[in-house]
Amino acid sequence: MDSLLSWLFSSEEEEINILYYMAGLMVFMAACTFVTLLFENVPYGRYATSKYGFPVNVRFAWFVQELPAFLVPLCLVFWTSSAKTSQLPNQLLIAMYFCHYVQRSLIYPFLIRGGKPTPFVSFALALVFCLYNGYMQVRYLSHYAEYPPHWVTHPCFIAGSTLWLVGWLMNMHSDHILRNLRKPGETGYKIPTGGMFEYVSGGNFLGEITEWAGFALAGHSIHSLAFAIFTTVVLASRAVAHHKWYLTKFEDYPKSRKALIPFLF
Repeated sequence: MDSLLSWLFSSEEEEINILYYMAGLMVFMAACTFVTLLFENVPYGRYATSKYGFPVNVRFAWFVQELPAFLVPLCLVFWTSSAKTSQLPNQLLIAMYFCHYVQRSLIYPFLIRGGKPTPFVSFALALVFCLYNGYMQVRYLSHYAEYPPHWVTHPCFIAGSTLWLVGWLMNMHSDHILRNLRKPGETGYKIPTGGMFEYVSGGNFLGEITEWAGFALAGHSIHSLAFAIFTTVVLASRAVAHHKWYLTKFEDYPKSRKALIPFLF
């Protein structure tokens, strides 16, 4: 894979500049996405519509679209001259990334029960994002990121790692609750209860936002920050849309429950 990267980039200096440009572009795309989502929901799941292309089986869509976020970093770590993977901070940050995407790409799709097909455009955009972000995050961490001695004992790393773990567990638990809302043979939507769903409509979204915010704090780079910003824009919008939908759909929906931030919003 080193030969492929050498063909794509004339020097390491060029590649690191491209990685910074990619992070800046992701922040710009987050701003564009924020404006777009003021007028329209992300078109998958309960908001899927045929105007965004033919339907793709939901399990197939999740598996294929998330797979590049796992495979590309795997190749970068094991089949390139990864100059920084011997450093403990880099190892831990890469491990955080893989913990999420091993579950999201290789386990989560096969646990889905039912679920509406994903429009092709949404599927294609998610696939491109996972390819783009997987390369940007792990190439930077495995080959270029430099941290001060004892960074793992720095308050930013400790706080960020703790946030990441809390968010990861929150996300996993919330997904478990959502999967088990319906008994075998049941259809239709139900009000989620338990865990963070006692406080917010988007417990799973809050978990993932917290996870990548912690990753950004621990990683201390524009690359991880760009990812956290983009994730927050997309998932916060989805949490608000879900909250409004629940309030419209269920007359007995808990009035004290917020959209995304417990007791506040």
